[in-house]
Order: sequence, then structure tokens, then C-alpha cells
Amino acid sequence: MAYYWFKAFHLVGIVSWFAGMFYLPRLFVYHAEASEQQEPAQGILKSQYQIMEKRLYRIIMTPALLLTIIMGVSMIATEPSIIHSLWLQIKLGCVGILIGYHVLCGRIMKQLAAEECGMTGQQFRWFNEFPTVFFVIVVMLAVFKSNFPTSAASWSIFAMIVAMAAVIQLYARKRRLAREKEASLTASPEIVASQS
Repeated sequence: MAYYWFKAFHLVGIVSWFAGMFYLPRLFVYHAEASEQQEPAQGILKSQYQIMEKRLYRIIMTPALLLTIIMGVSMIATEPSIIHSLWLQIKLGCVGILIGYHVLCGRIMKQLAAEECGMTGQQFRWFNEFPTVFFVIVVMLAVFKSNFPTSAASWSIFAMIVAMAAVIQLYARKRRLAREKEASLTASPEIVASQS
């Protein structure tokens, strides 16, 4: 019975942790793009994003990560033979990478606060997709276990990455065209005034 309690809270931890990992890099996008704004909007936005990032990281993400780890270790402790399963070892490897991503998010957050981060909003959009791929892999490993459909999973993950890349590129193009249109509208009155 203890195993099911550990599993239930392990799932609660995972959902909360990933919610934060999906949202924090999105805040990084907005934080980086705040530099494009004029003052005082730039300072106000950056200050607000710093507060949101810190609270999300410290109050939600990190406790959720700890809950995920503690409950995961507790599940393994109730069934120690499971540690020899290849699917679990691969899953733990993916979790290790995600923990590294979590730590990297903390460093980036500090760099943004100190105005020392050189990443652009577009780069953060790519960075934001990283945990999605690992989330899918971890969930598939947990569901299929030793019956992991390697071929189908590989193609599904590849298709997901291509779709994410296409969406990011289309959005970047849309933003570029909107900026060009805005620039041309801003320049138009000046051109008309100089011609009269």
C-alpha cells in the first residue's frame, strides 16, 4: 500500500515540477524581450519578471523537484529489484538530464537579474522546448516499461521536434513581418512630411 502513496505523490511532484519547467523558460523569453522596450516599461517589466521567476523557481519548482525525487526513491525502496530494469535506468538518466536543466534555469535566472545573459528571446524559445522532449520520453518509459515501442516512439519524438521547430520559425517570421510593418507605418508620416 505504501508504494501507491509514494507513486501518487511522485506524480503530484512531477506535474508541479514540469509545470514550472514549461513556464520558467517562457518567462525568460519575455524577460529577454523586455530589453526591446523603452524606459520606463523596460525596467518595470524586467523587475516584474525577476519576481515571477524567483517565486516560481523557489516556491514551486524546487520543492516539486524534491518531492519527485523523494517519492521516486521511496518507490524504488519498496521494490528494490526494479532498479535493474533497463527502462528505469534510462528514465533515471533522463531525469538526471532534467535536473541539470533545472539547475541551469537557476543560473540563467541569476544572469538575467544581473543583466549578464546574452541569450535572445528566440534562443529562449528553443530552450523552452527542451523539457517537452524529455517529458514525453519519461512518460512513455513509465507507461510502456520493458515493452517500449522504440521505432514508433523515435518517429513520434522526431515528428514532435520537427513540429516545434516549424512553429518556432513561423512565429519568428510573423514577429519579423509585424516589426517591419510597424517600422514602415512609423516611417510613412516622415516620408510624407519630407516630400511636402
